[in-house]
Amino acid sequence: MIKTDELRGIIAKNGLSQTDVAKMIGVTPKTFYEKMKNGVFGSDEIQIMIDELHINNPMLIFFAKE
Repeated sequence: MIKTDELRGIIAKNGLSQTDVAKMIGVTPKTFYEKMKNGVFGSDEIQIMIDELHINNPMLIFFAKE
């Protein structure tokens, strides 16, 4: 399960909106919001976010147990 609250914080810390990140990973904003709601992203999308948002410890966000 993805810690969406922490991901939102990282997005904000980078001065971006969720719409910006949606474009970054190649999905529509609506699709991005749905993925955030469900807590499910593809591995390629996760890798783009790790690289572009400079996420140092992705295990804590993208592979959290709860």
